[in-house]
Amino acid sequence: MTKLSTSLTALAIALAPAAALANEEQTGDPHQQAHKEDDGIVVVGHPPVDFALLSSTSTLEGDKLLINRRGQLGETLAVLPGVSSTSFTPGASRPILRGFDGDRIRVLTDGIGAIDASSVSADHAVVFDSLTVDHIDVLHGPAVLLFGGQAIGGAVNALDKRIPRSVPEGINVTALGGYGSTANERSASGAAQFRLADRWAAHIDASWRKSDDLKVLGFVNSPALRDYLLDEAAEYRADGEPEEAEEYEELANLTGKVPNTAARSTTFGAGLAFIDEGGNLGISIQRQDMRYGLPMRPGAGHGHGHGGHGGGHGGHDEDVSIDLDQTRVDLRGAVELGEGLFDSIQIRGAFGDYQHIEFEGDEVGTTFSGSGVETRLDLVQNEKNGWRGRSGVQYFTRKLNIVGAEAFAPSNDVSRFGVFTLQSLRLGQVELEAAGRYERANVRANSVSFNKSFDLWSGALGASWRFAQDWKLGASFIRGARAPAPEELLSDGLHIATQAYEVGNPTFRPETSKGGEVYLKYDGGAVNLALTGYLTDFDSFIAALPNGDEEDGFPVFEYTQGKARFQGFEASASARVMQWTGGSLTIDAQADYTHAQLKGVGPVPRIPPLRLRGGAELELGNVHLRGEVEHNDAQDRVAGFETPVDGFTMVNLSAVWHPMGDDGPLTFTLAGNNLFNVSARRAASFTRDFVPLAGRDIRVSAKLAF
Repeated sequence: MTKLSTSLTALAIALAPAAALANEEQTGDPHQQAHKEDDGIVVVGHPPVDFALLSSTSTLEGDKLLINRRGQLGETLAVLPGVSSTSFTPGASRPILRGFDGDRIRVLTDGIGAIDASSVSADHAVVFDSLTVDHIDVLHGPAVLLFGGQAIGGAVNALDKRIPRSVPEGINVTALGGYGSTANERSASGAAQFRLADRWAAHIDASWRKSDDLKVLGFVNSPALRDYLLDEAAEYRADGEPEEAEEYEELANLTGKVPNTAARSTTFGAGLAFIDEGGNLGISIQRQDMRYGLPMRPGAGHGHGHGGHGGGHGGHDEDVSIDLDQTRVDLRGAVELGEGLFDSIQIRGAFGDYQHIEFEGDEVGTTFSGSGVETRLDLVQNEKNGWRGRSGVQYFTRKLNIVGAEAFAPSNDVSRFGVFTLQSLRLGQVELEAAGRYERANVRANSVSFNKSFDLWSGALGASWRFAQDWKLGASFIRGARAPAPEELLSDGLHIATQAYEVGNPTFRPETSKGGEVYLKYDGGAVNLALTGYLTDFDSFIAALPNGDEEDGFPVFEYTQGKARFQGFEASASARVMQWTGGSLTIDAQADYTHAQLKGVGPVPRIPPLRLRGGAELELGNVHLRGEVEHNDAQDRVAGFETPVDGFTMVNLSAVWHPMGDDGPLTFTLAGNNLFNVSARRAASFTRDFVPLAGRDIRVSAKLAF
């Protein structure tokens, strides 16, 4: 890591005298590069390039992001087509894309990974601060090859402004405050960007969020879990143990709030950038601290006769919580190369120092700590005769130390080196694209004498056709490869988050897949339509499945490798049905569905069901009103040790007011989510039986930007 840091620093120094760096501008024409505006201000866009292979990209920004901000990334993005959430607890929620989660999803900040341990376990929070982010892209399809084999299920790229993208004339200030009723959530953030000198800009920001235990409707535990707890209570009472019986009955009848779901976080950041017509170079630093509770399945691992209700970690009566912190340093830059074959050289890099401690009451349980570096260098081509492209190299390394009595996997080191290219050729109304990637991945765990490397080859082909002016038809094919994660290879212990004893398999080969998607889009201004169908077949899909054994009262889940198929669709449509001076009425609808099967076994665990959403938006001058209904179908296609999930329907209303005009500095929002206070559970959640979704939630926020 020292050599890498030294190399990265040397490269940055070498680039700086050349007036380094310019990233692609994705406002307006997504292919447009950093440019000099009419007023002389140079603006740096954000990567990656939006080729047609990113046909399924969806974005959360502006007022929609402001209304849907939550403490964790999964809940923030769950309103987008094809996106669900792990919803482990309000303090830990990771996005699920088309049924894929964990190590198959890359969570990025400006094209670089989170450098945390969120993909290791569902109870680990994503190091992400929605209060300092103003743009989030969800990326599906072949172009995720730009980000590595671990993005086979998709990628989420959050854009912040911590490294300035322009040099303001004076000072730009943003302040944001909000409140949510269902967990008494309070949040506040502030940021300032200012000119230091000609071509130099600086940035500072801070944010704070705190929430109490989550309020829910009715019983906290699902009907199936309540039946189990009441059965246990009856057995204890029959055996003459009334105190134990009363504890189980109390757990079964718990209502109103989900215990131990409070969370808090603080973030501080600063950045500095040199920005010139010939390029730019910037650096930033961030410090984020979180503390959140981990609700545990009541009675888990404590069958009749063990004594105690086991409402915590493996029988611990103390509340379990995670204290997490990360310090991260980012570098971004590029050198403009002119009008020749190549447009620019772009560099991105980050170093992260991470630690989280799992507390049992006030006692330290298990500690995850370590550091990592990710960096990439991209060579971007100018468009010549309809041909354009991007090629580069990427390197990632992370050391993760896992220490404690409940360390389910050994400490490990992971490194990946990749070479990639993405090329596009436009021939009239037809665009042809191809992508390729080679990656060398290594997993090492010295304590168990494990050291294994994987050679990963991936490729993609795509084509799109614009016809009848407003229509676009496209198709793509991808052959993907992912290296097994350390926990899939080396787990051998009780994993409290999953309430299972997990056993890995060190002989696993790479997880390979072949699949594609077909899409049809119509953009007619007042009417828009998008329909995407996808299918992916895996030759060696890795999943943790019960093998029928028990260890310490918990079921044994063994990682296995076999054939699997994921298929589904996403559809959305909107139409402006009325328009008048100063206002309009638009109706919209969307649907998404994933069907995932382990061949010869049964359903893939934790797959979201069919979801339908319909809404209407009314614009009345500076006031924007929206009402929507979201229906989640019942999910009865469940894996072993999972319970079916009932369907539910939620009604949401929101209002956005720009008192000084839509482009003015002030924005107020008011939103009512789950207005009829229905009881709901996510099929994709490990904790769905004892952590339902929030009840009625009234949220207000105010944003000032000038």
